[in-house]
Amino acid sequence: MKTALDSSILVSALYENGDHHTASQKLLLSGKISVFAHTFTETFSTLTGGRLGFRVPASDAATILREQIAPKLIVTYLDTDDLFQAYAEAEDRGIRGGAIHDYLHLFSARKSGAKRFYTLNLTDFLAFHRPGDPEIVAP
Repeated sequence: MKTALDSSILVSALYENGDHHTASQKLLLSGKISVFAHTFTETFSTLTGGRLGFRVPASDAATILREQIAPKLIVTYLDTDDLFQAYAEAEDRGIRGGAIHDYLHLFSARKSGAKRFYTLNLTDFLAFHRPGDPEIVAP
């Protein structure tokens, strides 16, 4: 079954002290999984920003993402038409403000043909999930 994931899974897979590390790492290593291209930026931001109680140097975070993570993933890109389609769907799904960033992950997963979308932020994604979207699950 084709699957996709968001940055919370990547961060968890990399952060050994996290509650979901083992399950997230297993998911990441299970085969080629789809991600929205912006997932790398969000993961880089989290690793280098200090929110986890430490900061990974930017050069190390870039190397980890490029050499250890990217080869395990299939990247889905959204073009301008995709973005405007997602924006057009936003109002009917109750999406405002920053929620568009999460929705673009789900939109990307749908575009990739994923049947399941993995996240640790279930509530955020379930709020705008509709029939036809990938199933939203935690690892």
